[in-house]
Amino acid sequence: MQKRYIALDVLRGITIAFMCIVNNPGSWAHIFPPLRHASWNGCTPTDLVYPFFVFCMGCAMAFSFRKYEDDSSKGYRKVLKRGLLIFLVGLALNLFPFFPLSPHDPDASFGQNYLYWLDHRRIFGVLQRIGIAYMIAGCLVLWLRKPKWIAVAVVSLCVVHVGILLLFGRDPGAFTLEGNVSMRIDRWLVGSNHCYHGYGGTDFDPEGLLGALTTAATCLLGYLVGRDVRNQTTPEAGVSRVFVAGALSLMFAMVLSIWIPINKPLWSASYVFYAGGWAMLALAFLTYFIDGKGIEKPFEPFKAMGMNALMAFVLSGVIAKSYSFFNFSPADYFGANEYSSLLFALIFAYVVFCFQWFLYEKKIVIKL
Repeated sequence: MQKRYIALDVLRGITIAFMCIVNNPGSWAHIFPPLRHASWNGCTPTDLVYPFFVFCMGCAMAFSFRKYEDDSSKGYRKVLKRGLLIFLVGLALNLFPFFPLSPHDPDASFGQNYLYWLDHRRIFGVLQRIGIAYMIAGCLVLWLRKPKWIAVAVVSLCVVHVGILLLFGRDPGAFTLEGNVSMRIDRWLVGSNHCYHGYGGTDFDPEGLLGALTTAATCLLGYLVGRDVRNQTTPEAGVSRVFVAGALSLMFAMVLSIWIPINKPLWSASYVFYAGGWAMLALAFLTYFIDGKGIEKPFEPFKAMGMNALMAFVLSGVIAKSYSFFNFSPADYFGANEYSSLLFALIFAYVVFCFQWFLYEKKIVIKL
């Protein structure tokens, strides 16, 4: 098999590029509907970005974990170390630029304002959830080893997640914004001040602790697919198997959604198989053309984005948080309508791509 699974790099790169677009519009008031998250239940193309990235992470684990097959103790240390580092990078991104840009109380001292600022920083986030899910999934892979038991772990994580939601849910329902237990867990764990407040001012955090269980399940789905591809003589040999698995996963998700809604904020069990199904179909499509037909050149820009995906995520966050240093607001220049808003998002994605292309040309791959 070739040294790298090119289709996987490309899928990860497409995911990162789309992330840059949906996370950085010229104006949040002017966004085309497919570039918005579903308000609660449901799934738009934007809601597939996050699980696609987690799925790709799981696929990559199938290749990188081969070296731990003879020494799982070393593997556990590496998994826990890497997961913790990813969590800390995400936390540092939440804290950037590491000091308050404006005082909460002009009459208070710098120290008092700084402590207030620290007391109101969010703890969880995208990378933090990825770090926790990576540790859960990685340890399960090293422990269970066999695909059939890892498949059982996927189902078990989903069952436990649903069970906790149903057992401790309140009116108006276990899967509602107001009644889900995930919000209460995070509030108890880190406090209201350190939670996300984007859902109508509530303390619900879409990257909270409980959803890490099902996020790990998405990662394990990726691992199972990656392992199956890894065991083929060539990546394209398993295209039909991945395609069928993706179609079955989508069908199962649609049936499951009758009882458990497809919900990205909760990362519901049906969402695991729905997003996972689309990820499998996308990977099968890319594998057929890139690794099977050898049509790689048109996808090279996305390959460059995908080989340093974590760096691209951090860079996009740093750039977006640096606007205030220059008193720059994208909405002042690109906020007239959806088209100008999308234009800014494309420019933003291109800026990130230029940096990624530089790393690609220099053959620099930044890893934790």
